[in-house]
Amino acid sequence: MNRWHWASLLLAVCLSGCASLPGATTDTVDGRTVEYVQAGQGTPVVVFENGLGARLDWWAKVWPGTVAETRALAYNRAGYGRSDASPQPRDGAQVVQELRALLRARQLPPPYVLVGHSLGGLYMQLYARQYPGEVAALVLVDSTHPEQMRGAGNPDLWPTWLKVAFRLGTSDVVKQELAALDATGQRVASLPVDPAVPVFVLSALRTPGASPALADDVQRKRADFAHLYPVATQVWVDSGHGIPLEKPEVVVQAIRDAVQAARATQATRAAPPGCAPAAGGLPGACTQGVQSGG
Repeated sequence: MNRWHWASLLLAVCLSGCASLPGATTDTVDGRTVEYVQAGQGTPVVVFENGLGARLDWWAKVWPGTVAETRALAYNRAGYGRSDASPQPRDGAQVVQELRALLRARQLPPPYVLVGHSLGGLYMQLYARQYPGEVAALVLVDSTHPEQMRGAGNPDLWPTWLKVAFRLGTSDVVKQELAALDATGQRVASLPVDPAVPVFVLSALRTPGASPALADDVQRKRADFAHLYPVATQVWVDSGHGIPLEKPEVVVQAIRDAVQAARATQATRAAPPGCAPAAGGLPGACTQGVQSGG
């Protein structure tokens, strides 16, 4: 965390007072109220995960293009918006289980296209590594790196003013999620990557407000996603950390690419042996050969 990340967090807190996406409502899942919005038709279902301190409003500019393509769900984690707080630990493992419970409650079948921004990207990485069979594709929007809190990102190295500002200006749930971030990252790093899951990585080119040393650390970790996911498609975006707000069209395109890749994979699996999918990901017509007797 650095001044650049702190500015992003402040922006998230400011946005949290805005109106939710149109159609946002609540459901009771495992005895707890969860705020969500669901729209669109088709499969695979796109699932959005917000960053640290952010609510589902962060996807407002991305949402219309996504639901024009397929069905989608965005929600607020426990303790955000109208979602009840949870007494459970606020680490990635718990967040993933709560999200899976919500998807079951909404009767949305896997596999999903998982889209996560910032800390939400770390949670979606954990989901994809723990349950690869439930994931059709992964879209990481300037995602938190599993080692984000190591090296120059260590909170112990924060300046005093930042520690005081964070303590006074953030909610309990934000503090709890941040405290569990490194453990979540190490859990992600301990699990294998399924090469069958397509991964699309959007990385910001700019780190406004960061010192040269901190900017270098951030950029090294962004670049390292190419090593974390060797078969990923990585796009460098002329943006700061808030890509969903600054460059929403890039996020929409990545989601479309992920949906198309997922549909092509599904069509290939559905086609009879020897039949290639036709254009648009639909099973292609084919003629089965007939063996003649000798």
